[in-house]
Amino acid sequence: MTPARFDEITARYGGLRIAVVGDFCLDRYLEIDPARAEISIETGLPVHNVVNVRAQPGAAGTVLSNLVALGVGTIIPVGFCGEDGEGYELRCALGALAGVQLDHFLTTPLRRTFTYCKPLVLEPGGEPRELNRLDSKNWTPTPQAVVQHISAALAALRGAVDAVIVMDQVDVAETGVVTSDVLPVLATFPRVIADSRRGLRDYPPVIFKMNAAELRALTGRDTDETTAACELAARNGRAVFVTMAERGIVGAEPGGAIEHVTALPLRGPIDVVGAGDSVTANLSTALAAGATLREAIELAICASSLVIHQLGTTGTASVEQLRKLAAKSGRAMMGA
Repeated sequence: MTPARFDEITARYGGLRIAVVGDFCLDRYLEIDPARAEISIETGLPVHNVVNVRAQPGAAGTVLSNLVALGVGTIIPVGFCGEDGEGYELRCALGALAGVQLDHFLTTPLRRTFTYCKPLVLEPGGEPRELNRLDSKNWTPTPQAVVQHISAALAALRGAVDAVIVMDQVDVAETGVVTSDVLPVLATFPRVIADSRRGLRDYPPVIFKMNAAELRALTGRDTDETTAACELAARNGRAVFVTMAERGIVGAEPGGAIEHVTALPLRGPIDVVGAGDSVTANLSTALAAGATLREAIELAICASSLVIHQLGTTGTASVEQLRKLAAKSGRAMMGA
């Protein structure tokens, strides 16, 4: 990809309208100062003293934050939060982001807010160290009233967005936003890219994005990623993207086109949290802006490289950061 082509694609981002459908959670970081450690008088157990608390949108919210960083003009979250403190924080965090419209984001007493609480030890001169996470999730089926709200929101957006991104983050099927009743509605949109923690086996024929392990689970075979991606793309009539860690990303189109772009070299310590979400956001945005299969993958590779080098947070990558890294590496811009 030449610098001129990079500018041509990214210049269109501001005019895009992209919906993000899925499980929005609150990422709450508890920053711990180990120098202030104590022993509880009452229990005799160690006490971690929290000196700072910060929160940001997570899961589908991480995808959304990456769209914001890219300068996408209008971003429409479709999901829910609870009528609780975490829900208040999440909604405020989403609403503070540029271009985000909350018209279709539901606050409901029928669900609790999905929350990842991450105790983070910050030692002088050391890298952030995460302790055992404290999660809050919904373990019962999503109420029908909430499902109907999600379906109606999607129906209202049909023909009004350039792309739909689906992030299915929950561990137990039917407990989140993307339920079996919502999937058929997603199938009515022309450009949908989907990623699911539980795999995409029951999904309609949309653009599949998955990692190598999820691909093996879906196909039930140890076939190489390139062959499997081509077969899936031909079956679904949609593109397929497979992330393979240091081996990069493979993308296949139903017409037989196949591209493989290897990862950029590591530049220091890494934290892989959020890397997959940055890939999803960049693939979707680039394709909606008219990028080719390879161009979209090259941009996603640069984004994931930027994100994994951001420690102690769920990172994002801006267009300017992508431009600088691509120019510095020389490789992505030249299409190698």
